[in-house]
Amino acid sequence: MTDLISFPGLGLQFEINRVAFSIGSIEIYWYAILIATGFLLAMLFAFKNAKRFGIDGDRIVDVIFFAMIFGIIGARLYYVAFQWDMYKDNLAEILNIRGGGLGFYGGIIGGVLGLIIGCKLRGQKILPFLDIAGGAVLIGQGIGRWGNFVNSEAFGCNTNLPWGMTSPKIVSYIERHSDEVMGAVMDPSVPVHPTFFYESLWCAIGLLVFWYVAKNRKFDGQMFLFYLGWNGFGRMLIEGLRTDSLMIGPFRISQLLGALMFIFAVCAFGVAMKFLKSELKPEWLGIFAETEKGKLVAEGKWDYKNNCEKAEISCEKAEAEVNEDGNDN
Repeated sequence: MTDLISFPGLGLQFEINRVAFSIGSIEIYWYAILIATGFLLAMLFAFKNAKRFGIDGDRIVDVIFFAMIFGIIGARLYYVAFQWDMYKDNLAEILNIRGGGLGFYGGIIGGVLGLIIGCKLRGQKILPFLDIAGGAVLIGQGIGRWGNFVNSEAFGCNTNLPWGMTSPKIVSYIERHSDEVMGAVMDPSVPVHPTFFYESLWCAIGLLVFWYVAKNRKFDGQMFLFYLGWNGFGRMLIEGLRTDSLMIGPFRISQLLGALMFIFAVCAFGVAMKFLKSELKPEWLGIFAETEKGKLVAEGKWDYKNNCEKAEISCEKAEAEVNEDGNDN
């Protein structure tokens, strides 16, 4: 499982084994390690910035658990749906995630659904959680893309740019697939675009912009819209270079969805800003972290059972004592 990945224009070569190490007969892949690393760093980002978004740090793990499980399920179902011919005669193979095949947008859809369910069950505000998830996903996505580098996959069409890459596995893939399948006229002897790196770099820049904009956000949900717009615009451009895209007719599905995400994010942001400046501002269109309840939730001082601030005496008992005495003195 070793591949020699080279960047001829830069004079660089890397001999990479997909297997990092083995535990008995179980092989641990670098791809899995990178995904896990991205996930852990994303969680650290969420913990570190919980108070900033009015989120109870003690309940983050519960919500992330739901988002992770639903995200994996969504990513798998998305991929299987668009590659049904590969699975229709062997349904058991759908469960073989180790064999590869996860759709990014399916993961986003499933993850958001899981996050909403987790927030509902744990009494958390959904929009602030979506905001912090936007930054966390940029981290996980940016690091996870390096797993494509290790696997010599998710590369683009031919390029003469200095950072073009190639490897025996890439050459073999081009030779085995037609230009029609890859969506471009390909020459196996010419390097290809390292699209994994383009997306990873786009995510890194996006995280810096996210950090700056979040300091001056105007409403909850704004940073999630930023993520949708930033990621959608980037995918719309980068996906056009890919040679392994899921297709619907002559169109690249990820490119279409990226464009729709970008348009939706821009339009939704415009509508929200219009409401903010009008007298019709909805009650929920604000920043929860700046409210009194938001500050208490972030500090872990909110009593979810009695829906009030935690105190030495519970709200329920205090109310009972007031009713018994007939006054609150």
